[in-house]
Amino acid sequence: MDRWRGRVALVTGASVGIGAAIAKSLVQHGMKVVGCARNVEQIQKLAAECVSSGFSGTLIPYKCDLSVEDDMLSMFSWIKVQHQGIDVCINNAGLALPEPLLSGKTSAWRTIMEVNVIALSVCTREAYQSMKERKVDDGHIININSICGHRVVNNADAHFYTASKYAVTALTEGLRQELREAKTHIRATCISPGLVETEFAYRLFSENPEIAVATYKSVKCLQAVDIANAVLYVLSAPPHVQIGDIEIMPVEQSM
Repeated sequence: MDRWRGRVALVTGASVGIGAAIAKSLVQHGMKVVGCARNVEQIQKLAAECVSSGFSGTLIPYKCDLSVEDDMLSMFSWIKVQHQGIDVCINNAGLALPEPLLSGKTSAWRTIMEVNVIALSVCTREAYQSMKERKVDDGHIININSICGHRVVNNADAHFYTASKYAVTALTEGLRQELREAKTHIRATCISPGLVETEFAYRLFSENPEIAVATYKSVKCLQAVDIANAVLYVLSAPPHVQIGDIEIMPVEQSM
């Protein structure tokens, strides 16, 4: 991780869960991390924790609604002015809503696509343009996907979310191909976790929190730090090594 010390990373959805764990880990390894989310107060608390822990990097909170393109474009413009640009982009933000294919609300489906697919694509495009503009040839774009990007779970509440994550799988491979055609050494990686014990299931099943409790009690779940460690592994790979996709699951998870 030494070559990343002092360089700039963007982590979307950095206020809680996996995003917060990734942001904290990168700061611990000396990076300047712009952590964005709608709830910037939680990132501010995490930034203070990083300072009190004596980490060598810096966490910079930024309030951004990833369903609004102008918010994202303003964020990248601000990063350019304040920190020159992005060297690592970690598209972590994502959401699921319990909206089955046979009865779900169109507005909810649009929200899922706007955050999980469109926002990821906008941040990817802007991060690449930032790297290209500054002739950064060793940057990295990491998409936090899901095991649902590779398998369809028999759960109606998760089917549209699953479709959005299949899109992330396709977008990451498409990105890798376009980067090769552009003759750049910028890399693209997908990290696809199984069950991670975060606030995710509680948000998905907000009207039936007992389902979330039962889900997380069903197996010994992954923790957010496990995914952060996978990000460190990916970033630590030698420049000639392309890690395409990492699937991480609890040992006890059957699917």
